[in-house]
Amino acid sequence: MRRIPHNFSPSRQTGAAAIEFALVFVIFFAVFYALVTYSLPLLLMQSFNNATAEAVRQSVAISPSANDYLTRVPAQAKAALTSQLSWMPTSLAFNVASDATVSFDGKLIKVRIDYPKSKLTQVLPVLTLPVIGDVPNLPTYLTAEASLQLAP
Repeated sequence: MRRIPHNFSPSRQTGAAAIEFALVFVIFFAVFYALVTYSLPLLLMQSFNNATAEAVRQSVAISPSANDYLTRVPAQAKAALTSQLSWMPTSLAFNVASDATVSFDGKLIKVRIDYPKSKLTQVLPVLTLPVIGDVPNLPTYLTAEASLQLAP
């Protein structure tokens, strides 16, 4: 039979819960903060992918027999990007003219969005946690691209 020492007392354990909480809180807070802060970049990436695909789809709808076909396709793509991403608040500072490129050479339509991390971190603060590092740890650019090769 194992004996409990006489000097063991639950009253001596009063600070143990606070120490354990302090150690575990950092991990729980990091997970919660990461969940909250990574949701916005993931939403933006999904929206960018959808917007570039929709811009390519709408650009194909223009008739190749139109007089200004080579200029109408990129204009239609940029208009589609603007309408698809109109939900974004102005605080995110997304600008189709500077953050998106549309190229069309008569055979290949390519729509690309390069949204810089610096614009996102103006709204979404980066928290540096010990041992874990930066949360959220994002790439320099959030990038989405869609393209379509037209038949000759």
